[in-house]
Amino acid sequence: MSNNSIKIKPQTNRTDVDEGAGGDNAYNLSMTLAPSELQRILHQSHYTNATSFLSNSFKANMLIDSTTICERSGALDSIEYPKEKADILFSQFLEVWKIRANGSDIFDTIQDLIFACAGVLESAKQEASRYGEEKARSNSWKWLEQELKTWKLLYALYKDRTLVQCGDEAMGFDGATLGGSEKEVISQLYNCNSTLREYQLIIDWLEACYECRDYGPLIGHTTDRSVSWENTLFQLKKKKQLAFGTGAEIVKSIDPDAPIREKRPLHALDEEDSMRLSRCLFQEVRQGRIDEATSMCKYYGQSWRAAIFEGWRLHEDPNYDDTIGANKSEKLSIEGNPRRDIWKKCAWLMADSKKFDEYTRAIAGAFSGHLDSLKSLLGNSWEDLLWAYLKVQVDIRVESEIRACCLKPYHPLPEQYWNSKMSLEQIFDELLVHNDAEVRDYAQSKIGITQKYFILDNISELLQQMRHWIDNEDAECETECIPITPHMLRFLTHIVLFMRQIGRVDIEDAAYQQNHIIAAYVECLITMGDAQLVAFYTSTLPSKTSISLYSKFLEKIHKKEARSIALEEAINVGLNVEEITRHAVETIRHAMPTDSDTTSSLQAGEISEFDQRKIKALEWLTFLPAQRGELLWQANAMVRTYLAENKIECVRAISNMIPSDSLAQIIKLYSTKDDIPYREDCSIKEYLSYKVYLAAIDSFNEWTILYHNRPKEPEPAMAGANFTERVACEHREQVYRAELNHWHITLQEHVKVCRDSLYNVLVFPEMGWLIDPDVPKTFNSNNATWETRLTQLEKLRSICIPEIVLLLYKVLHVSKDFQGCIKLADDIASETRQLYKVYTKHKLADLLSKLADSSLELLNKKLDPWGYSAQI
Repeated sequence: MSNNSIKIKPQTNRTDVDEGAGGDNAYNLSMTLAPSELQRILHQSHYTNATSFLSNSFKANMLIDSTTICERSGALDSIEYPKEKADILFSQFLEVWKIRANGSDIFDTIQDLIFACAGVLESAKQEASRYGEEKARSNSWKWLEQELKTWKLLYALYKDRTLVQCGDEAMGFDGATLGGSEKEVISQLYNCNSTLREYQLIIDWLEACYECRDYGPLIGHTTDRSVSWENTLFQLKKKKQLAFGTGAEIVKSIDPDAPIREKRPLHALDEEDSMRLSRCLFQEVRQGRIDEATSMCKYYGQSWRAAIFEGWRLHEDPNYDDTIGANKSEKLSIEGNPRRDIWKKCAWLMADSKKFDEYTRAIAGAFSGHLDSLKSLLGNSWEDLLWAYLKVQVDIRVESEIRACCLKPYHPLPEQYWNSKMSLEQIFDELLVHNDAEVRDYAQSKIGITQKYFILDNISELLQQMRHWIDNEDAECETECIPITPHMLRFLTHIVLFMRQIGRVDIEDAAYQQNHIIAAYVECLITMGDAQLVAFYTSTLPSKTSISLYSKFLEKIHKKEARSIALEEAINVGLNVEEITRHAVETIRHAMPTDSDTTSSLQAGEISEFDQRKIKALEWLTFLPAQRGELLWQANAMVRTYLAENKIECVRAISNMIPSDSLAQIIKLYSTKDDIPYREDCSIKEYLSYKVYLAAIDSFNEWTILYHNRPKEPEPAMAGANFTERVACEHREQVYRAELNHWHITLQEHVKVCRDSLYNVLVFPEMGWLIDPDVPKTFNSNNATWETRLTQLEKLRSICIPEIVLLLYKVLHVSKDFQGCIKLADDIASETRQLYKVYTKHKLADLLSKLADSSLELLNKKLDPWGYSAQI
């Protein structure tokens, strides 16, 4: 690939050259080059290769200061490494997205996400020494490094696609014009060719993310002189003075071409140093640090290598430019290489030659578009190979444009040079079936696929792949051992949110995939229990999905304080809290007990944990006054179930869960009682019915307890008791008679209270106990839920009313109010409330049998069967 200069990077200090990827590179961001910036750069005096400026953008313009990172990561110090240290990213990503959600520049959001990842990663690396290299390089760390790289790629590509390319269309670039200099032609090419510009951005990203390999000692560790091939030079100069030779033939000349021309090697130490220097130079080229490579050549006395690095530069003679100025007396210096075509062919032949070492060939190949020399050296890394392919593609397209638009003859290049032109799709296909297993594995990995589709700008296909990963539909063909982790879900979710915000996804076609990915992340956050995280990301989903997911989250919260916080967070992000709480309560209410819930034995009056959870769920409807109507509706539905199961303790617990001001709140909500909707009106009457029923049962229980706790009669004094014992016995008799008298009075009062409480059920106002008011014409009562409710109410009336009648009969009969017992028959047979309709034949026969007993008692008292005086 030609590194034709359209960008410039300032010279760096030597202290930075050897830092490699372990320095600042890992945390830099890419910045797209705008057309205005291109024009400014083209008028500067020094130029580097085509990768330099954008690489510098990654490394300088967005450089994170170490103090800033420490400040951003200060909260991490108290968290145990390594798992919890990365988990802080969940809350950091949330804060970034919430702050930037309403902002105009989404790319500021991506910058902040990169800062967050970089801060956590740096903090983790600082802790690595405490746990050893093996633990420090855990999967979490590796994933975070890959995620950080991918965010940088997304930032660079989509900033260009959404901002620069749109600007290009508005400005209407028509392409390069004939007759310009090489630099002018390529400047216009980059302005109008978005594909080429994207290639260059990817190259810059790959260079900024490059991690130097450990090849042993660097060149600076073995030599620090500015004399090249010092051992060969020393041996040639002192050959006659040496007592013994080296035993091997070396070059007889010291010029740069001597080893190739004479086909003899250098001194063994110089050969080793030369190989080490070539390796270091290639690593600099791989990072896009051409100025550093040039300085390194000069420092180690190989200035001819530094001169070779200058041969690729685009030529321009400013003396032919009329816009320079009217003063033509001073000749301006010529920029670039006027014989660049000859240099390029020589560099290509050098890369194609087997006479040079692989690093020297690869260096020449990087500047001349020789793909095979790069592939042979970079054959075990997906990123390196992609860099090599794209370098060649950019070089071919730049060279084609120069030869098509510049009006001067060019020396022809070898035919193989032009045969290396490929599309991005072809490049990724080759990487997918590469001979090296590591390359294939990365190409098939989740992060590799994500980066691939970012580069191809195929977001719909990427979303489908994400959905498949979450569903594990491609588990058999998945070669990557990394599962879908919470951090990977966080990454995928924010990709979806970003693509939504910039409008790169079709909402209708990709809605399922998007919502599926975000929903999976919310499911993961639910297990963490952070209400703020769950609420925010749930709010990005459609209403139906958000209601289902957030209600699932609420089902796992049991403490009142936590429930209040969860609802507050839901309100803050605009969730439909009323529907969510209703759904949560209904889900819990309809839950079936498991084996563990049914095996535990309970004492009389106790409530099982399963039932307690159900009853406690009603608390969700007590926080908002507007939901008191729904609270009564759900509570009544729960009471119907427990009454049918004869669980009075549960009914009593439900009654205690309902705030005392609920009815007042409902009336206040609808202004007057006449404006209350029919559903709420029915709920209120049903709720009052249960209150009356519960009061009747409690009153009967109190009467029963009192009735069976009659004071015990003291034992009489034994025959022959002395005076003291007889006095004590008389005192006990007096106390007993007083207690018995008090018991009779109290019992009579309880009988009246109990009788009235039980009668309140039978004579309930309006149409009767558990009977709804008249249905208005505007109300639709044909839905299944309403029909089920009416059936349940009818069943409860047939169970509870006969039960209340029997309890009332028992109280009256035991109290010897036989006439009151007979009166029950009139109340049941009355057509006003038609209580006889709730009786089955069996229950009615049983009741009549008991009433017959009361009639017999009345007859024994010389009264008629109905309790009136007998007529003689």
